[in-house]
Parts: sequence; C-alpha cells; structure tokens
Amino acid sequence: MKRFLSATLALNAALAASPVLAAVTGGSAAPVTSTAKPSPVLSAASPNDFSLTRDVKRTVLSNGLTVLTKEVHGAPVVSVQVFYKIGSRNEAPGVNGIAHQLEHLMFKGTTDRPVQFGRLLGALGADFNAFTYYDQTAYHETVEREKAGAALQLEADRMVNAKIDPAALTSERNVVLSEIEGDENDPAYRLERAVQAAAFPGSPYGLTVGGTRQDIEGFTAAEVSAYYKKYYSPEYATLIVVGDFQTADMMQQIQAAFGKLGKPGTLPVTTSAPLVPGGSEATLGKSPPKAPIVLKEAGSTPLLNAVYPLPDVSSPDAAALKVLDYVLLSGRTSKLYQSMFESGLAADGGTLPYQFARGGWYSFNFTPTPDTGLPKLDAALLATLADVRTNLVSAEEIARAKTSISTSTLLGTRSIDAQATNLGMDATTAGDYQYTDKFLAALQTVTPADVRRVAQKYLPDSARTVGYFEPTKAVAGSGNAPSAGGATQEAFNAGPPVDPAEVAKYLPAYQPSGQAKITLPDKFTLPNGMTVMLLRDTSTPTVSLSANVKAGREFDTDAGAGLVDLVAANLLSGTQTRDELTLAKLLDDVGAQLAPAANRFGVQIGGASRDKDLPVLLTALADILQNATFPADQFKRSQARAVQGAVQANDDPGSVAIKVFRKTLYPAGNPWQVFSSPATIGALTRQDALDFYKTHYRPDATVLTLVGNFDPAQVRTLLNQKFGGWSASGPAPQVVYPMIGKPAGVVKAFGDLPGKTQAVTYLGYQSIARSDPRYYASLVLNDVLGGSTLSSRLGTELRDKEGLTYGVGSGFAALKQPGAFSISLQTNPKDTDKAIQGALNILKDVRDNGLTATEVATSKNGLLSSYTVGLADPAALAATFTSLVSDGLPLSELTDYQAKINAVTPAAVNQAAKELLDPDNIVEVTAGPEGGK
Repeated sequence: MKRFLSATLALNAALAASPVLAAVTGGSAAPVTSTAKPSPVLSAASPNDFSLTRDVKRTVLSNGLTVLTKEVHGAPVVSVQVFYKIGSRNEAPGVNGIAHQLEHLMFKGTTDRPVQFGRLLGALGADFNAFTYYDQTAYHETVEREKAGAALQLEADRMVNAKIDPAALTSERNVVLSEIEGDENDPAYRLERAVQAAAFPGSPYGLTVGGTRQDIEGFTAAEVSAYYKKYYSPEYATLIVVGDFQTADMMQQIQAAFGKLGKPGTLPVTTSAPLVPGGSEATLGKSPPKAPIVLKEAGSTPLLNAVYPLPDVSSPDAAALKVLDYVLLSGRTSKLYQSMFESGLAADGGTLPYQFARGGWYSFNFTPTPDTGLPKLDAALLATLADVRTNLVSAEEIARAKTSISTSTLLGTRSIDAQATNLGMDATTAGDYQYTDKFLAALQTVTPADVRRVAQKYLPDSARTVGYFEPTKAVAGSGNAPSAGGATQEAFNAGPPVDPAEVAKYLPAYQPSGQAKITLPDKFTLPNGMTVMLLRDTSTPTVSLSANVKAGREFDTDAGAGLVDLVAANLLSGTQTRDELTLAKLLDDVGAQLAPAANRFGVQIGGASRDKDLPVLLTALADILQNATFPADQFKRSQARAVQGAVQANDDPGSVAIKVFRKTLYPAGNPWQVFSSPATIGALTRQDALDFYKTHYRPDATVLTLVGNFDPAQVRTLLNQKFGGWSASGPAPQVVYPMIGKPAGVVKAFGDLPGKTQAVTYLGYQSIARSDPRYYASLVLNDVLGGSTLSSRLGTELRDKEGLTYGVGSGFAALKQPGAFSISLQTNPKDTDKAIQGALNILKDVRDNGLTATEVATSKNGLLSSYTVGLADPAALAATFTSLVSDGLPLSELTDYQAKINAVTPAAVNQAAKELLDPDNIVEVTAGPEGGK
C-alpha cells in the first residue's frame, strides 16, 4: 500500500525513510581516513544481505570538514552533497525559519560569483536542489563525472562567500513567504502545525521547519549574515561524494576546494547548540492536552492528526518502533489498513515514527470517508493501537515487516543521489554514517515481545495529542464562465535577460564530457503482441520494472470520468486465482513493490524487487493484468475513497486551476477537458470496471521493461510462461483528438477558493505534438524561457529579482497527441496580476527579440548534461524505455537525442519562438481566494 501522507510530510517521509541507530562519534583534527567494515552477512533466509556503507571512506580534513566518499561505477555521474549540522531544531520563537531563509539566500550568489547559483548549476546540467529539516540544511547536485570538481568548487565558494545583503533578503523573503503560504493552502498542514505546537510546547520540535510569517518578516540581513558566518563553516559540514570516480583523485579535488577554508586544527562539531539557550529540545515528558484540538476553518474534508512523543534517534527502541510501524500500516495485510481502509472508515492516511537528534514523535494522519465522522475514525485508530499494546503480533507479521523494511531500504538506494542523501541524513541526524547498516542488523533481533513493549511504552492513549480539522462551508472550486478581453497593462518591465556569457565566466573549469553512451535494451514482441524490453544491469542486486497499458484517462468520458483511475486502483484488490490478502502476502513476504497508477495516456505500473524475487514480481503482475475481478466490497470502498479524493482536489488551487484551464481551452467532447468529480465517480459501477478492464487491458496494448540483475534468457522463458496465455481479439481501442485552434484574444477564467493564502495561475494555448519538426528547438526554447524556476528567464525575473512567486515554470506538452504550451505560477493574490503581466511581457520579448546565440549554446550544453544525469537511475531508465515505446517512438530517439540537440541552431530556436509563442491569444486561469484577486 502507498503510505499516504500530506504534502507537508512528503519530504519528511522521504528523509525519515533512512533508519538510524547508533551512538554519536567524534572526529579528528588531522586528516584521517577510515573504511567501514562490512556488516556481517546474515543467514541465507535473512533479507539483510547488503551494506550501504561497505565501500564508504570517511576522511576528516584538518579544518574539521567531514568527507564521505563512495565509488559507484556504473553510470558516468557523481552526486555532490553538503550537509550542515544546523536546522530548525536549533531555533526558537523569534528566530523560527532563519535556517530556511538562509537556504534560499545561498542561491543568490557570492562575492566571487555574483550570479544566481541556480544558473551556474543549470549550466552544468546538474540535477540540483536544497532542503531544510530539523537537524540539518543540505545542498545537493548530481552531475556528469567530469563536472564533479566544478560542483565542489561552487559548494566551497558558497560555504564562505555567500552574498547576503538587504536587497537579496527582501526579494527572497517574499519567495519564502510564498512557499509558506502555499503550505498553508493545505488544511493538513495547518492541522499538523497546531498539533505539533500543542504537543511540544517550549521545544523547537513544536515549531514549523519553514518558519512563521512574523519571524521571517523580522529577520535583518545582519542577523542572517551572522548566522551564516557562525554555522556555515567546515566543522559544521559533512561533504558526501558518491559516484563514478577514483577516490585518490577525488580527495585531491576536495582538498583543493575545501582545504583552505576555515582554521587548521579545528575539530568537527558533533551536535550544534540551540540558538536561544535555556529551552528544552526533548519531546518526551510533556503533558499533552486532554481534549482534542479542533480547527474549524475553510476546507473540503475532515482530517485527523494524532501525535505520540518518541525518544531521539539514539534510542535502542528505534528498530522495534520501525517494525511496529510496518505491522500497523504498510501493505494491505497490515492492521491499520484492515481497520481503517478495509472497514471503509478512511479514505486516505499514513503513519510514520520520526526520530531526530534530540527527540521524535509518532504521527498518525487520516481522512475519513464521506459518511464517517471523526470520532468514529478516531475510535478505530485507538482500538487498533490498544490491540498491539495488549496482544503479541504474530511471527509471520514480524518477519514480513523485517523483510519489507530491509528490502525497501535496498530499493530506495538504487540511485547514487539516494545513497548520498542517506549517508548525509545518517551522519547529521545521529552522528554516524553507518546507522543504516547498524539499524538493519538490529532489526533482525526484534521480537513480538519487543513490538508490544514499545507500543505499551510509547503509544498509551494518555500520551497523545490529537487534532480534528472540521471544514466550514467555503469551497467553490468549479470555476466560472470564461470571458474575452485584453490583458491589463501594468508598469512591469521584464528587464534585460541575464547574459549566459556572464554566467559562463564564473563557471569553474571542467573537462568536456564527450558523447554519453546509452545502452539500449533488447526489445522483442511476444506472440500475443505484448512488447518487452530487457536490460541487464548488475550494479545492484535488484530489478526495476516499468509497465504501461494503453488504458489511460483519455478513455474517460464526461459521464464516466474517474473510471480509468478506479480500475487501476483496484487491480490489486483480487484476482481469479488470489484474493486481496493472498495477493498482498505474495508481494509483502519478499518486500516486492508493485504500484499501478493512471495517467492521461496509460496506466503505468512501477515495480521493484530483489533480483532473486523477480519471479514473484512477474507472477503478481501477470495475475493483475489478466485475472482482476474487482470484488464488490473492495470496489465500493475504493469508490468511496476516490469520491473523497475528488472532494479534496476541488479544494486545491493547483488542481482547480488545471481543470478550469483545460475546460476553458478545449471544447466539450475533447479528451483533454474530461475531469472526474464526486458525482461522476459516485455513479460508476463494478460492471463498468469489469467491462473497461476486459476491453482495454490487453497484451497488444501493453509494454513491459525490466532493468536489473537477471539472466535475459531465463527471463524470456519466464515471461512466456506468465504472459503467453494472455490474448485479445479485434483491434485495440483508439481515441480521436479533434484538432482545435488557439483562443481568440485573451480568454480569462477563474476558480474561486475562499480561505486560501496562495493562488495558482495557468497561462497557455494548444501547441505541438512530439512528432513536430520543431520539437527539439522547442526543448531549447522552453529551457531558456521557463525550464527551471531558478535559472530560466521566467524564474530569474519573477522569482529571483521580483520575489513574486515561489514556483514558476513553463512547458510544451508535446506528446503523441498535440498538447498545450503553458506557464504556471504560484503567487500571493496581491501579486497575481503583476506576475501574470510579467510572464506575458517575457513571453512577448522572447517571441519578438529571440534568444542570443550564447543562451542557445548554454541551454544545449545543459540539456545534454542533464540527459546523462537523468538516465543514471535504473528505475528512471526503465520508465524512459517504456514511455518512449508506448508513445510510438523508436528507441533510437535515445541514442539520437544528443545529435539532434547539437543540430539545433539559434535561428531554428528563434523561428520556433515566433511560431510557438503567442501572448496575444492565450487562456489565463487563476484559482485561489476570490479567483486570485
């Protein structure tokens, strides 16, 4: 089962997935290098048979910088990440959000390189970002191996030379406030914020990571600069480098970039102190409020959030708590899945035990189905927790949880950037980069008695703080009729574009990368028409699966919208050969993952397993594609959850904006404008699902890709065994997309969502298909225009210079069918008109004046580099193969990509700009409070 979490907790969940268990270790003043000893190999029956840190070398430079390096020779890429041991845990009221504010300012340039660092990293073709969390602030980029030295130099530069002045702070403060207001649009965020504050008064863990408006508006450049100078120094930092390099050479580059920083003879800081002395960081020992916290605010659906205090990450109970969590809610066999979802009480929800440097908590989040009250939902949660406190869980449940945890850890670290992030989280949260290996070893000793003990110790009813969100009636979300009219002209000057030549002169030198080598899979077709691609990759003991069935939302009708998603959601609900629990156990017993999800053009099924468990994965896939039965009870419960999901979507500005945009742009009957609603989903029947499944799930509409450690000949035999009897008759169903023109003039429409703090805007019109000869020119054009929030023209002007938006971007939906060109913006309602006019002015400037030759050359270099980086993850590679073939394109598009990008000329890009950019005939949609006004 997908572990559902709110958007606020999504990053937290990804970061908390790294299990940690160890004591804090110190460092050395002199350079010392050590190699982690291999974890003991457990018995053949144990799933814990790999080590994340076996090949990691730890070095401490004389200035106190801790360096972790790990050679991974596969894809020609390197991940460079810098973790600082300072985060929101160190904050207090009055300075809440200063770590997050500084994180944003770290992209504003340095004294030596006074340009946006997003533009520098973008010019390297890096996949980059940053985050602030409770125990750390981190900056990460993955680049081609030849550019790793350049990434190191950039990180060393901004470690000590960041430019923090009042003008930069003013601009980026508005961006941070936009980000926070975007979070506040989500009622789950507001509820969690209230519960955390009540559960942990006086503790920084009761504060939000992003900060509060009052504190953020009060920061001065001098305060942020003083914070930066104190904590952004080698002794507070851990540098992680993972990828395709030789360690001796890499250490020379690291020493050259970072060795001169700081002071020789400095010891690493093990744990940073609070900014305001005298507070209590602990989460245990608080007196929770006796009555539920009730928020009655604008929203669409009720919500429940309960928090139980936990000890910090060094607790010996960490492994047992993780097992308890998987017993409670992981696959369909888990206890809360049965008591909350299978009972029909919950539509959405998730659980996670968080353990940090100085405290932790266990979070439970659930959304009731439409006919379920919050007290009834809460009672079911309490009853399930009482059961695990009273009764021993079975040995089978414990074994399944251990297997799932260890396998998900392995699968979650297939990519080099994931490995680097895991090492950084372990090193900075609890001071030991070997935590994950030690945790997995401790995991094997957990018993049923341990699970009951920690449930009794940490989950008594008296320990929890619980909150209810009770929505008031303030949701519109359907949008109004479009109106034609001209754009409002305001005094907004887009300003001259940033010259890429100016950016280029600040880039560190690096060797050319050369032509990336793409190994294509072996592609063949089974006798029944099913397309299969196999690529052997022995870099990890895993297999990544990507499948696509041409049964996407394009087949939804206005009256039956939502059917496609409902069918996909029920594929794992039971088959002719296995009921829901039997199917779940088949996968859960080996920790295999299989997740169907519908999109516009197909149902994508992502999967992964250990290499030895590939037969299990394929058995489950074959069963759900050929034998799904859609049991009536499961279908009804799934339908109720989908209805509630549609209600929630109508309260989300992004969802409402795209819906109103499509319905304004496309006429009735066009597949692009079909969207589900609570009414259309509620009217669907099980027979509808069975009929759709029988008609659209067929071998000649299916593409399957496997990338991993397997014998191709053996897999071919297995595939014929599992799928050889699958057949279909007649031609596969097709969808007709009527041709449409651009809007006449500026057509405006709105989606009114009272109570929201941020608005989302879409600007756009119908554009090209993937087969258009201008496609590759459009890639370069869009990359410069709005391909990156930090480095594009739109991002530079609207976010970096003006501070009008947290998120802005553009794109051509150039797929098998012609799609829209669109620009998306997230703004404070008071800034919406100015941001829209700014975007239109930039669009007009690029259309009329074109791009410079340097902009085109810089974009091409970045696209070529990011192409190599993007295919380094085996799961992403498998999905790329599947997507390409499903769209009717040859695999040679992958090998020809570089040549086709290189062939794009400035003249071709500027001609495409004149033909494809049209700010005068455009649909303009804003969703938010009073339609974004």
